[in-house]
Amino acid sequence: MANQTPISWKTSVGLNHVGAFQVSGRPFASGSVAAPVARPVIFPTVTKWVQVINHGNTPVKVGFSQKGVTGGGTNYFTVPASGSVSGPGSSPVLDVKISQLWISGSTSVDVVAGLTNIDAYKTNTDTGASWSGSAGVG
Repeated sequence: MANQTPISWKTSVGLNHVGAFQVSGRPFASGSVAAPVARPVIFPTVTKWVQVINHGNTPVKVGFSQKGVTGGGTNYFTVPASGSVSGPGSSPVLDVKISQLWISGSTSVDVVAGLTNIDAYKTNTDTGASWSGSAGVG
């Protein structure tokens, strides 16, 4: 019998695979992250959604690249500091497909996410992960 060749039509799931985003995400949590300076939170696979919760006394910058948080521009958003009455500051649940998130400015940040089964490297560009270098990302 001749050698069997690999099945060429069997491909892995990619960013445009609708089913990967229709099902519930696998849980991911990274609690009490200290980020007085820019620090990445790296996800093992591409996210379906993400939320940032700030327990610190200072606002936290959140961006999708290191340059977005530290580049001096406006390619980030801010999650307010924890209030004594209102509880921790938090972002809305963000429906984004990213492989990393950058945070800076707080000493106690929780990051929770729902993960897909899509390999994280699929968000890489020539300048880095999660569309680094893209407009609005930095």
